[in-house]
Amino acid sequence: MDIDRFITTNRPAWQRLEQLSRRAGRDPRRLDAEELDELVRLYQRVSSHLSTARTYLRDPALTAELTRLTARAGAVVYGSRPRTWRAAVRFVTDTFPAALWHAHAFVLIAALLFIAPAAALAIWLAGSPAALDVAVPPALQEAYVEEDFAAYYSSSPSAQFTSEVSTNNIRVGILAFAAGILLCLPTAALLAFNGLNLGVAAGLFAAVGEQGRFWGLILPHGLLELTAVFIAGGAGLRLGWTLVDPGDRGRGEALVEEGRRAVVLVIGLVLVFLTAGLIEGFVTGSPLPTWVRVGIGAFTESVFVAYVVIRGRAAAARGLTGALGEDSEAGWSSAPTPS
Repeated sequence: MDIDRFITTNRPAWQRLEQLSRRAGRDPRRLDAEELDELVRLYQRVSSHLSTARTYLRDPALTAELTRLTARAGAVVYGSRPRTWRAAVRFVTDTFPAALWHAHAFVLIAALLFIAPAAALAIWLAGSPAALDVAVPPALQEAYVEEDFAAYYSSSPSAQFTSEVSTNNIRVGILAFAAGILLCLPTAALLAFNGLNLGVAAGLFAAVGEQGRFWGLILPHGLLELTAVFIAGGAGLRLGWTLVDPGDRGRGEALVEEGRRAVVLVIGLVLVFLTAGLIEGFVTGSPLPTWVRVGIGAFTESVFVAYVVIRGRAAAARGLTGALGEDSEAGWSSAPTPS
């Protein structure tokens, strides 16, 4: 991209936005309705220019100028002190899905690291009685299938169970993320280990023809819960990969940038884990028919995936990457992707 042509083509819009921002100061009421609409349109356009400059042109002076210009115009558009509710809405509609979408390639890798060992072990154990007896002592197999597995989900009052399981899941998620700082390896091992645990249980139930009962108790909460685990693991893998390949940034700078996204993901995933915990506490072990329980889990997962794809793509199209403190109309992505 020719930087001189880029500047020549877009300079009039920048100058007009500067003019309107100066006139408005901190009070957009100084502009009439048409001027205010023009300012908003120019702000969005120049925010896109900023994203382009940061991603493709990488000219420090130009980036600094456009950053100053969008910051000043943004103060007019949003007010100098955005209300807490507005920031919360922006977090849900823009920042969190942007962070999720920004890390989606690593989330898919995390899912593969979990699912592949789980599926391989389940298939092997289901078809090999000798291997199954090594994995689960024969004396425990019948009780686990007939009683213990299902009894776990009704072992405590629903509210208490929800609190306990949510706390545990949040701890596992944070561990999967934080371990990524050690060059991805502990996160990958943690995902694979938990996948193997699921594979043992799935293989045992499949070996005795009770896989329907197993998945009827796993899927209601497990779809959303495991998705959250994959996201936490993917964030950890991305953090570790940043140290391996920081791109054109220094490792310290890259780590700080990823850390800003990590804060967003941790806050958002707490809410996701709490939702999964509510389903596990009040739905999974309930007397509702299996199809209803699984349907609730599938519906919740579908809504969450649609939210990530729709809102995440929209945020990415505006240049957002989900970093904490990133302007909701101007963002950039210079972090590496796995190759």
